[in-house]
Amino acid sequence: MQKRRLGNSGLEVSAMGLGCMGLSFGYGPAVEKSVGIELIRDAFERGVTFFDTAEVYGPFTNEELLGEAVAPFRDQVVIATKFGFKDGYPNRGLDSRPERIREMVEASLKRLRTDRIDLFYQHRVDPNVPMEEVAGAVKDLIQQGKVKHFGMSEAGAQSIRRAHAVQPVAALQSEYSLWWREPEQEILPTLEELGIGFVPFSPLGKGFLTGAINENTTFDQSDFRNVVPRFSEENRKANASLVDVLGQIANSKGATHAQIAIAWLLAQKPWIVPIPGTTKLHRLEENIGAANVELNAADLAAIKSALAQITVVGERYPTHLQQLVGR
Repeated sequence: MQKRRLGNSGLEVSAMGLGCMGLSFGYGPAVEKSVGIELIRDAFERGVTFFDTAEVYGPFTNEELLGEAVAPFRDQVVIATKFGFKDGYPNRGLDSRPERIREMVEASLKRLRTDRIDLFYQHRVDPNVPMEEVAGAVKDLIQQGKVKHFGMSEAGAQSIRRAHAVQPVAALQSEYSLWWREPEQEILPTLEELGIGFVPFSPLGKGFLTGAINENTTFDQSDFRNVVPRFSEENRKANASLVDVLGQIANSKGATHAQIAIAWLLAQKPWIVPIPGTTKLHRLEENIGAANVELNAADLAAIKSALAQITVVGERYPTHLQQLVGR
């Protein structure tokens, strides 16, 4: 797989990463540990060198899973993890106090079986802790060699600028896909100006853009999508037209819906590195295949024209989670 650099940071990763969250958290029951380890190692064998996790995924179990999986080839991969929730539990609120960051990095290093974290993200901006203090705490960890690069997740442009002035931000991780293009308005121009890479999560719209989900689909009771407004039965039906357009383009290119959605992201900027997640080997192989799908100017123009005719319906988060993003 080709490599990409995340902005001006010098951090080089595979053109596509693997989002590991779904192996342990968020989309129904966790997979068996052996299954998760095998999938991560399969990804590495197929050229993926960029793996994304967080302390809250599980909580904690996803970091442990990733650490065990990549242990045999640790020096050949880039590990990204995240801090910022109280005690590591997403339902307890935010906590990015410097002392908490210092505690968390030690715990994550143990779970990940490593002596350094390659990319350390603030999971959500904490309004109770000045951005300069957060960036300063990570800067200290970088000077100590425990962290290599600083990242932010779902942050607003002003917070990114404040953090970047203290410790250069290597990458921003936020949602971006054919059905969530809000970052194009302010975030992408800011990142380009500052030389920061972009790591889109949910590049397949939490599975919707694959074409495998319709208004009749039911999710496991522990699946996060049950509370996402965009995934209500009514909204799934309303948003089906986007999937139809994606299918037409996919057919013309001899590709799948998912491959076109990921290829579109890769074509936006050379410093964009999507991190689709999956629990299935055939989906992993399909996603990786997107790196070989070339969308020319005419293809991109056709997609742009089609998108202009479609209004995506439904918020991407329930209200209590929506309040945590874009700060």
